[in-house]
Amino acid sequence: MPDIRRLDVLRFLERVQLRDLARTRTWIADEERREAERIRGEQARPLAPDWLIEKGLDGRAAVYVHVGGCHMAGKRSRGVTQDQARRALHEQVDACPHCRPDTELGVLE
Repeated sequence: MPDIRRLDVLRFLERVQLRDLARTRTWIADEERREAERIRGEQARPLAPDWLIEKGLDGRAAVYVHVGGCHMAGKRSRGVTQDQARRALHEQVDACPHCRPDTELGVLE
């Protein structure tokens, strides 16, 4: 059996640890890149509209006016201006009973 010197074993251990360190540094760099992409995505996301009008199943008639960010606003909602939201309320489009945009806009019956 060949005589394995302690120094040879330590050099082998060093090579293994350097390879593990390189792999760990790659993982760190990948995670930093993903985090930077996530932050860029959040910063690039458009602001939520202040007011929403939800359309009915037919896609034409407005059924509710919502305050932007209302959890009850459906997928058929689109952002509108404050004037458009106020006008819709005056045209008898229902105010969402959860977020009460009519109160926010000062449009009371």
